[in-house]
Amino acid sequence: MSTIMAAPPKPLPRTGNYRWVSLWGVPIRVMHWAAALSIVVLAVTGLYIGKPYFMTSGEASSHFLMGWMRFLHFTAAGVVVMTAVVRVYWLFAGNRYERWRALVPVSRKNLRNLLRQARAYVLVRPEEAPPYLGHNPLQQMSYTMLYAIAAAQVVTGFALYGQYNSAGIFYRAFNWIGPLLGGIPNVRFIHHEITWVFAIYLPIHVYLSIRADVLEHNSTISSIVSGGRMVPADAKFQDD
Repeated sequence: MSTIMAAPPKPLPRTGNYRWVSLWGVPIRVMHWAAALSIVVLAVTGLYIGKPYFMTSGEASSHFLMGWMRFLHFTAAGVVVMTAVVRVYWLFAGNRYERWRALVPVSRKNLRNLLRQARAYVLVRPEEAPPYLGHNPLQQMSYTMLYAIAAAQVVTGFALYGQYNSAGIFYRAFNWIGPLLGGIPNVRFIHHEITWVFAIYLPIHVYLSIRADVLEHNSTISSIVSGGRMVPADAKFQDD
C-alpha cells in the first residue's frame, strides 16, 4: 500500500556526499503535532477541572470559565482519539519506519541495541549508540509504553465523561471501568495521576530530542517537520 511521503528539502550547504532519507509521511507528522498540542490542552484543562483556580467566589459550576475548560478538554480528547486511529492504521499502512515492527523492539538485535542505547544515554557517549534512521530501541519501548498509558487515560476519561448521562452511549460502554477499579473516585484519581505522567514526559521528550540534535547531529527535530533526514551517503544504520 502506498504512503504519502515527504519531498526532499532544498539542499543545504554541506561538505561531503549526503543522501535524503524519507522517514515520516504527512499523516504521521500531522498526527504528532496535533496530539502534542492536544495533550498540552488536556493537561492544563484537566488540572483546572480537578481543582479550579482563577475563581473569586462561589461554586466552580457557577462560572462559565469551567464550561470553556470542559469544552476544550473534551474537544482535545476527541482530537487525541482521532490521531490514535490514524496511528493504528499507519502501523500497517505506513513505510518501514512507521509500521509496528519499528515501534516495538521485539527482535533479538533490537533488544541488544536497547541496552547499548541506554548505556550511551547514561554515560553521555553518543558515539557508542547504535545508529538508527528511525526510532532507536529505547525510543521504541518508551513510545509503546506511552501509547499504553494514553489508552488507559482515554478509557478512564470516557468512564468519567459517561457519568453525566446514565442512558448515554459512553456510560453503557465504559461504566464497567468504575467497578473494575473500585469505584468512580478511584477512576478519577487514576485519570488525574496519569496526567502527571504526560506532564513529566513532555519536557523530557523535548530535551532528549534537542540533545540528540546537538550531540548526535541526527536531525531528530527537523525530521518531524520535513519528514526525513540528510545522512552521509556511506553511513550504515541498523534499520536501513
